[in-house]
Amino acid sequence: MKIFLIIISTFFFITNAHSDKLLKSGFLSGEWEINTKFEVSNPKDKIVLILNHGSARNDKPSKNCQWKNNVRNFASLSGKKVNDKEILVYNFCTDNLGGDNWKIFWKSKYIEYSGTPKLEKRLKANNDLIDKFIKLGVPKNQIFITGHSCGGWLTMMYFSKYPNKIAGGISTHHACYGKLSNKYKVKKVGVEEALRKFEQKKPVASSFRKSQIKDISEVKNLPVLIFTHPKDPFDGLLSDWVNNIPGVDRIIISEDYKINNKSCNRIGENNGKRWTEPLNNGHHMSFADCFQFYNSKILEFIESKI
Repeated sequence: MKIFLIIISTFFFITNAHSDKLLKSGFLSGEWEINTKFEVSNPKDKIVLILNHGSARNDKPSKNCQWKNNVRNFASLSGKKVNDKEILVYNFCTDNLGGDNWKIFWKSKYIEYSGTPKLEKRLKANNDLIDKFIKLGVPKNQIFITGHSCGGWLTMMYFSKYPNKIAGGISTHHACYGKLSNKYKVKKVGVEEALRKFEQKKPVASSFRKSQIKDISEVKNLPVLIFTHPKDPFDGLLSDWVNNIPGVDRIIISEDYKINNKSCNRIGENNGKRWTEPLNNGHHMSFADCFQFYNSKILEFIESKI
């Protein structure tokens, strides 16, 4: 019985070690504190960054939003000033939204998708939020959309739907369609063959990805700072298509899990206790403490757009 309890306790610790979630939309401060009151004082002197999370269930709704370790680096930008304008970072939870036909999204046989997919709903929710900030008095050219993983993909897509509406975007490790680099062995078989296999096995998801890449690629000016990592198991080796899009500024983080020769760790909190672990996944580089090395680059990018 004692051994059983130890096993259960260990399992609970492992599965909940990183479980301190931020489940509310609101303004970030400190490392991961949230103010849910929607108001902006002196809006003309503010720069707003809307932070979008990834999507663990793709087209399906979920109760997830952000984990504390995920927002720590963007929260570090809160309060910083660019041209005497203060940055506000707004954590935006939209994972409760679901596609109208999510059950067919990962089918191995092509079926025409009917209704509105989750990503389109998240895009509209972001645009509605941007309109609210504009109504509060924040100038359009001082609003940025940002995101990680599917939130990063959403960031790029925003400008294909609403071009020239806001100042720009920051995308970290964009991906919306699973661990394509690893699962389809891109490094071994090459990009073309890997994507052919993906289309063969998941034709519905593949059709969405191709269509969205086409829309993004046709944007005349994509004012987005994009971070990628070659060891990102998702789209790490499938990101070169962004290189020829006008307006894109891409940073490829080095092959290893270091930035500026500094080893990277993830830092979070669980039940009020801080935890630290070495980083070993390229998809999570923007969550690591070392990623703040790029804060100066992000601030320069923001300054160039306002």
